[in-house]
This record gives sequence, structure tokens and C-alpha cells, in this order.
Amino acid sequence: MTVSRPAETPSVDRSAAPGNTTEAPGPTGRIEGVATAAAAPRGAATALGALGLVAALAATVVLAATIGPAGLAPADVLASIGAHLGLGDATLSRLHDGIVWELRMPRILTAAAVGAGLAICGVVMQALTRNPLADPYLLGLSSGASVGAVIVLVLGVQVALPFAAFAGALAALGATLGLARAAGGLSPTTTVLAGLAVSAVFGAVTSLVIFWSATSDSYREMLNWLLGSLSGADWPATALAAGALAVVGLPLLTTGRTLDAFAFGDTAASALGIHVGRTRTILLVATALLTGALVSVSGAIGFVGLILPHAVRLVVGARHRALLPLSALTGAIFLVWVDTGARTLFDPRELPVGILTALVGGPVFAALMLRARRMS
Repeated sequence: MTVSRPAETPSVDRSAAPGNTTEAPGPTGRIEGVATAAAAPRGAATALGALGLVAALAATVVLAATIGPAGLAPADVLASIGAHLGLGDATLSRLHDGIVWELRMPRILTAAAVGAGLAICGVVMQALTRNPLADPYLLGLSSGASVGAVIVLVLGVQVALPFAAFAGALAALGATLGLARAAGGLSPTTTVLAGLAVSAVFGAVTSLVIFWSATSDSYREMLNWLLGSLSGADWPATALAAGALAVVGLPLLTTGRTLDAFAFGDTAASALGIHVGRTRTILLVATALLTGALVSVSGAIGFVGLILPHAVRLVVGARHRALLPLSALTGAIFLVWVDTGARTLFDPRELPVGILTALVGGPVFAALMLRARRMS
């Protein structure tokens, strides 16, 4: 009597992080490439979404430059940009060209770079710490930058403000990482607690400097910076923010697979071949450097790095290879429009942009949450 043997079941590597595109092939060879084929529509959708957001960002830059007391049309903005890039002859008056190229464009492009960078940092921090409340300022960077900023403002050396803010952010980073290592290592919980402790100390130092030394004039400047403002953005500020985004932000955009692995926890990430401690340290330092550079030109703009990653995640899901670029583009568009509102809604007065990011972003995020609940 012959007994038939059951067919072997193809093996599948189930320890892979979300977004992996390979499966272990079984004896029949039928599983190989299935995940890749399944991921292709998602990759195409991500690419289409990114292209749409790039187009929206380009339109945002042009339209935002037309908004203000001086009556300008999109054609005027494009003519000014083209003339300065050597793509055409100057057709605007000297006054209008100066408004577009010297006043509005640096501020708009700085806002776009800051919004994109803060959104990227928020995604990375939330993945590394597995904490939905994490934001780019988790390591005490905002408080450290604030100490440097208020010191130079009290001394009346405004020209050194970006350097002092960046130095303060790096000091806070060093204190946070040192405290976390001394307390047991860079685990998510230890890192969060160390960041909170350092933030409290640097925040107290900032308050002490303001209380002890600020006059009426310097106090207004300090308050404006602490609430986040792009009113002083010029081409050097744009170059600093864009340069930091290119040098640090673009490499962070390629870490989606690594962040997917961290989402399962340190043990799973280690099983996938990731050196957990070294990788977490590198990503934390990179995020801190990018945040410090951005804060040095914009002040402490809240909300963008905390909520925008959640908003984009509600729409596109948790795969970091899609979440990182789409969050960056959404952050850029969001901050450009919010800053445009901050400089025009209450003209001739100007609001710190950090106030509007909370006023606008909170209700938008609440609406997205309610929409996601209805669709589930």
C-alpha cells in the first residue's frame, strides 16, 4: 500500500519588517517575487503622490510670493525668478523685483526647507523611540537653542544668533546623550527621560536669563524667536536651512527600511541584521544636527514635526519609505502657507508662525482622525 506524502509548504520569512520586498523562496519557486509584485502598486502610488506634492509645492511657492501688500501676479513672480536664474530678461520694476527676490522668496524657501526638515525629524524620532508624542525637540534641542539665542539677544549681538542657537542645540544634544548613556544606554525610554530632564534644565536657564536681563526691546525679540518666526529670513538663512536639509535630510529619507525594523522593537531589528545601538545613535545625532540647524534660522516652531507625520500616516499608512518623503513634502507646503498667513492676515502686524501652526494644524489633524475613524 502506497502512502502519499503531503506537499511541502513554501517557507516565508515572517520576521521581515514592513515594506520588505523579498520573501524566502519555497521548493516550488512560486513564492519568489510575490512580495515584490504586491509592493509594486504601493510604490507606484507613492511615486504618484510624491509627484503630485512636488507640483503642489512648486505652485505654493509661486502663489505665496504673490500674496502681500504689493499687487503681484504669478507671471511677475516667474519673470523675477527666471531673470535671476538667467532664464530670461528682467521685466519687473526694480521695486517689485526686490519684493519678490529679496523679501518674499528667501522667506518662502526657508519655510519650505524648515517644514520639510522638521517633518522628517518627527518621523525618525517617533520611529526610534516608538513614542507617538515624540517630536524633533525631544532631545532638548529647542531648549538648548533657546539658551543660545536669548544670550546673544541680551548681549545685542543678533548677527551671531544662528550660530549661538546651533551651539546651544548641540550642547543640549551632548547633555542628553551623555545622561542617557550614564543611566543605562540609548533605549527609547531612557532617551525620552533624558531629553525631558535636559529640556527642563535648559528651559529654566532660558527663563532665568529673560527674567534677569531682558529689557522691553530685547524681550519682544526673544518672545518672537521663542514662538518661532521667519520674519528675518534672508538668502544666507535659506542657504543654511536648505544645505542642512540636503546634507542630513536627504540621507534620512533613505532610512525607511531601517525605521520599519525599529517599529518592531530592538530585538526584531537586531534579528534583521541591524546594529541597534550604533544605528540609533547615528540617527539620533543626524536628527539633532538637522533640527539644530533649522531651529537656528526659524526659532522653535512647534507642531510641525509632531503632528504632520501622524496626519500623513493616517492617509498613506505606516511604511516609512512612503511616510518619509510624503511627510517632508507635506511639511514644506504646510509651513509655507501657514507662514504666509502669519505675515499677511493681521497686516501690518505679524504673528509668530508657531502660533498659527497650532491654531491651523490642531483642527486639521482632528478632522483627519475623525475621517480615519469613519472609514475604519
